[in-house]
Amino acid sequence: MRKILTLGCAFALCASALFADDTKKAADDMQKAQMEAWMKASTPGDAHKKLDHMVGTWDVTVKSWMAPGAPPMESTGTAENTWVLGKRWVQESFHGSFMGMPFEGIGYTGYDNVKQQYVGTWMDNMSTAVMMSSGKSGSGNTYEFTSSMDDPMTGKPSPVNEKVTFTDADHHSLEMWGAGPDGKMFKMMEIAYSRKK
Repeated sequence: MRKILTLGCAFALCASALFADDTKKAADDMQKAQMEAWMKASTPGDAHKKLDHMVGTWDVTVKSWMAPGAPPMESTGTAENTWVLGKRWVQESFHGSFMGMPFEGIGYTGYDNVKQQYVGTWMDNMSTAVMMSSGKSGSGNTYEFTSSMDDPMTGKPSPVNEKVTFTDADHHSLEMWGAGPDGKMFKMMEIAYSRKK
C-alpha cells in the first residue's frame, strides 16, 4: 500500500510539473503572439509613406458653397503639415478666414493597420465637435473618405464624403460633399493646396 501511495504521489508530482511546463509554454507562446500582433499593428508601413505628399507648408485657396446652386465663397489661408508620433500621423495646422472671421483648425490623417483603412480627425474654432473620417486609397493618386458631421439645426449627424487628389508633389486638393436640404449630396467645399516655395 505504501508503495502504491508513493508511486501515486510521484506520478502526481511529475504530472503537475509537466502540466506546469505546458501551461508556462502556452503562456509564453500567447505573450509572443500578442507582442508580434502589437508590433505589426503599431509599425508604420507603405500606407503611411503614401501620406508623405501631404507634408510641407502650403498656400491654400478655399471655395465654399452654402447651398446647391449658390455661388461659392472664396477665402485663402495657409497649412503647415508635419509628421508626428514617429511618422504615424500627419498633423495639419490650418490658419485662414471664413465668412470674414478668423478660422483655424487642426487635423490628423493616418492609416489604421488593424482596420486596414485611412483615418482622420478634424477640429476647428467654429465647432465643438470632432469630425472623424475613414476611407481608402482610390484609383491613381486619390483617397476617398466617408464621415459625418452634426447638423446644428437638427442635432443629428449628416453624411459627408471627401476626396483627396494628389496632382503632383506640389499640389493636392480636398473636395467635400454634404447633404443638402433635400437630402441629396452636393459639393460644399473645395480646398486647393499649393506648396510654398
